[in-house]
Amino acid sequence: MIKKALLGGLLTALSLTATAHNEGASSTQFKPDTQRIKSHLFFLADDLLEGRDTGSRGHDIASLYIATEFAKYGLTPAGTDGYMQQVAFRKATLVQESPSFSITTDAGTTTLNYPKQYLMGPSLLSKEAAVSAEMVFVGYGIVADELDHNDYTDLDVEGKVVVMLAGKPASFPSEEGAHFASGYQKRKYAADRGAVGVITVTTPKNEKVRPYQTRLNYIHTPSMAWLHEDGTPANRFPQLKGAAYLSEGAAKTLFEGAPRSLEEVYAELEEDKSPAGFALNGTVSMARKSQHERITSPNVVGILEGSDPELKDEYVVFSAHSDHIGFAKTVKKDNINNGAMDNASGTAVMLETARVFSEMEQKPKRSILFVAVTGEEKGLLGADYFARNPTVPVTSMVANVNLDMPILTYEFADVIAFGANHSDLQASVEKAAANAHIELSPDPWPEQALFTRSDHYAFVKQGVPSVFMVPGLKSKDPSVDGSKVFGQFLSTHYHKPSDDLNQPFNWDAAETFTTVNAQIGWTLANQENKPSWNEGDFFGDVFGR
Repeated sequence: MIKKALLGGLLTALSLTATAHNEGASSTQFKPDTQRIKSHLFFLADDLLEGRDTGSRGHDIASLYIATEFAKYGLTPAGTDGYMQQVAFRKATLVQESPSFSITTDAGTTTLNYPKQYLMGPSLLSKEAAVSAEMVFVGYGIVADELDHNDYTDLDVEGKVVVMLAGKPASFPSEEGAHFASGYQKRKYAADRGAVGVITVTTPKNEKVRPYQTRLNYIHTPSMAWLHEDGTPANRFPQLKGAAYLSEGAAKTLFEGAPRSLEEVYAELEEDKSPAGFALNGTVSMARKSQHERITSPNVVGILEGSDPELKDEYVVFSAHSDHIGFAKTVKKDNINNGAMDNASGTAVMLETARVFSEMEQKPKRSILFVAVTGEEKGLLGADYFARNPTVPVTSMVANVNLDMPILTYEFADVIAFGANHSDLQASVEKAAANAHIELSPDPWPEQALFTRSDHYAFVKQGVPSVFMVPGLKSKDPSVDGSKVFGQFLSTHYHKPSDDLNQPFNWDAAETFTTVNAQIGWTLANQENKPSWNEGDFFGDVFGR
């Protein structure tokens, strides 16, 4: 997601007065302790935890540390075993010698070369998978009735392999488009219509954003899915027996003898058109072998009980992912991806927020649920598991505030709440931020659709209004350009061993970010009405209860 680290000395705690939305609420002082934030972060990002990979001993140690802190604050255990909610995963690795891909037409059989011309990932469903079927080009492979778009109109894909373009039409709104164009949704559209396999074709636009050549760096990366009680992997479609991603050169082979060539399809993209689908010539055969491993990794869950006899059965949820990506594949001496900013910083801020609330004389009216989730780096898996298997009724969760990779190296003057514009959380967050003398700024990168790309989105898909909180790009120091700091972190440290404790943490920023989040939690927990989706909002209409 978005990330960086912290360092420094003891700072005078900032006392701020928060005015609750409800009548008669007295003022409350929030006093984050920067030394506590620092100690949490330094422990979680230490080499001893070896990068906190999902299912690793290092992440188990981090989870035990978080649970111990929850116990210290007197939070009520809310896992399935004390504070822990163990999640079972299947981890699948592709046998690199196994992929095969060939196209057979009247002119003969053409065999493509792996990984030079095509890529395959491991199958989470079976150790050996193969499919042979006719092909149908389905444009982007998207069905978006809300946007009057259906790439499957008048196409019969029953028992066939669909061939689709990467990405989405240029006309689609960014965040809604990210939903419709996600890998899960595209597979669902295909499976719902009887397809038996999916081939994705790169596009000129896609090559500019993520060239095929760079994808070769990830061919050894495992895939993971959480498991249902019966041992089947979640969010998978058994009828889809094969999948591949083709380079531009290899993709042209699929369109030989078809009603239109790939070049003609690309020409339509240049005019911002959505190419209509058509049947392709011949039969495609795909096969692969995978190795499977079962692992477990915990979410950690605690509750600060609310003070109101009725509202305490409603929950404001704070979430932060505690996992990272473990060891780096490098010959350099430092091969531990410590994940100091990603996301030891967000977890440390959540822990200190929990402590601040636990020591208040006047408790908030609604309860506050603190969740350290696993498997974010594997596809938001721990959050998805928790949101679908909650330890409190999902209908009682009134809002989610997610903390992921806050960059805490400069004193920021604003915060960004990705997704706030979709619900009345915007007004609540704006008011809370103002109580901390901080502005709320709009999303500076709407084209990136960050609202769909962190753990809060798992809660959104269960109908819970949510925001993803990060420090903003405005700095209190005019000599600091927050956007440059952020960009430098992404290019230099993101998902690299250098995201460690040697970064220039600013503990004033850590204190301020914790204060802002405490203010937001207090505001949401005490306001009279629970948050609601904006009238006619896409995500509220699609996922709202």
